[in-house]
Amino acid sequence: MNYKPTATSAIEFADSEKLEEWIHLFLCNEGDNKPFSEGLKLEPRKYYSPFLMKLDLFERCCGPEEGIKYQISESGFNTNVNNIMNKYKNGDWDMPPLIINRTDGKYELNDGNHRFEALKKLNIDEFWVIIWESVSK
Repeated sequence: MNYKPTATSAIEFADSEKLEEWIHLFLCNEGDNKPFSEGLKLEPRKYYSPFLMKLDLFERCCGPEEGIKYQISESGFNTNVNNIMNKYKNGDWDMPPLIINRTDGKYELNDGNHRFEALKKLNIDEFWVIIWESVSK
C-alpha cells in the first residue's frame, strides 16, 4: 500500500486497519505537524475511519483571532487559506481529512485548521474527518 496525503489514501489505509500509520505519515510529512504526531503516541488512542461530517459541528482551535487556543499571524493564516482555496477550487486535489479529537461528546479540530477555514469560505458544508479518542488504560 502506497501512502499519499489524500482522503482516498486515508480511507484505503483505514480499510486495511492501518489508519494510525497513515495519520503519522501525514502529520510527519505534508501535514507538517510532527509535535501532534508525537503527542498522539504518548497514550493509547482509538481512530475512526474517515467519514463525512458537517463542518458546523466543530470549530478551529488555530487562527489569528484573539483568545483562540493557538494564535498565529493573520497574514500567514490568510495566505495559507487562500492557497488551499485555489488548489481545491482547481478540482484536482484530493484534500486530506481533517483530524478531530472527541472528548466528553465535544469535538476539537486538531489538524486542518487552514483547510477547514478554506472549506468554510468555499461554502462547503461537510468534509472528510478522522476522529480520535483517548483510550482508558
